Amino acid sequence: MSARLKVGIVGCGNIAGNHLEAYAGLPGTEVVGVCDVDVDRARAFARDRGVPYAAGSLTELLAVGVDALSVCTPHPTHEAVVLEAASAGVHVLCEKPIAVDVDAAERMVECAERNAVTLAVVFQRRFWPGAQALRSAIDEGRLGRPMLGHCQVLLRRGTDYYDAAEWRGTWAADGGGVLMTQAIHNVDLLQWFMGEPVEVTAKAGTFVLDGVVEVEDTAAALITFSSGAVATLSATVAASPSLGTRITVTGSNGATADVAEYPEGSDAVNDLWTVPGQERAGSVFADGLVGDVPVNEVNSTLLPLHRLQVADFVDAVRNDRRPAVTGQDAITSLRVVRAIYESARTGQPVVIAPAGHTTSPPFAHFDRRVGVASPR
Repeated sequence: MSARLKVGIVGCGNIAGNHLEAYAGLPGTEVVGVCDVDVDRARAFARDRGVPYAAGSLTELLAVGVDALSVCTPHPTHEAVVLEAASAGVHVLCEKPIAVDVDAAERMVECAERNAVTLAVVFQRRFWPGAQALRSAIDEGRLGRPMLGHCQVLLRRGTDYYDAAEWRGTWAADGGGVLMTQAIHNVDLLQWFMGEPVEVTAKAGTFVLDGVVEVEDTAAALITFSSGAVATLSATVAASPSLGTRITVTGSNGATADVAEYPEGSDAVNDLWTVPGQERAGSVFADGLVGDVPVNEVNSTLLPLHRLQVADFVDAVRNDRRPAVTGQDAITSLRVVRAIYESARTGQPVVIAPAGHTTSPPFAHFDRRVGVASPR
């Protein structure tokens, strides 16, 4: 690799702008090209942002000679993009979720390993100072051993959000609803704090957005971890107004700590912290409710976190080290989401298969009348 890292961006939707700006701030790194299946959109993106090259396919973009790629395409397309790039020896930073089924994700990780390329996945909320503080407290034993957790995701996505893009809220293009598209960030943090998830019992359904989306708008689950610890998860995009997210961890010494995000996209804080000698408490709602934040504004406020994760990815590529969030890390959160879907479908607990094992078939449709899943 030359001293200059040449980067391409695949997919020119909203989040691609964050990636471009994040790379632009790094010395010796240049976005040299973009591609999109809508080549006119790729050309407009490149023209408006001063990117030298635009293409209508990944094959054309790879021919420019890129060293690394950001993948900003719809969820089910990630596998094909990553396999082609990794097979060409190109390092990849892939937007979440890594894929919509675990077998595809495993193939992506295996291909990256076989071709000795770095595969990182965007879970930028791990870079929240509050999330880093909670992880440090766990690593340093200040909570004892995590034994109880809770993940709460109370967001709002109205019909305008789904009407803006016909693929949103579909199984084929989104791969799921609130769990796959929004709450997977929080599932990633929960398992990062609590450890390896091994079993899930769940319910899910479409309670408010019936007729608007195919997928779930609400879900709840009990998750068991290999340590014996347990956690609950509740998630919806039908809250009105949006009340943000919160993850709470209680340790074996009785201490409780959390990380709370309100409004959505803001820099999350440690709102409750009862670590001995460091006790404090606050409220993210102390100044009242601020209303719903448009999704494009949420993406904009997350740019500083994208900068941190992109910088980590570039450093990992340059120094041949493990990135902060690997492909295998991302598979863990995907396994939890898929297990929730399967448990909601069957009404039974679902054991989460360890890495390298195949998983259940794609999730069936929900019976929206009762809020559970039914066979196709």
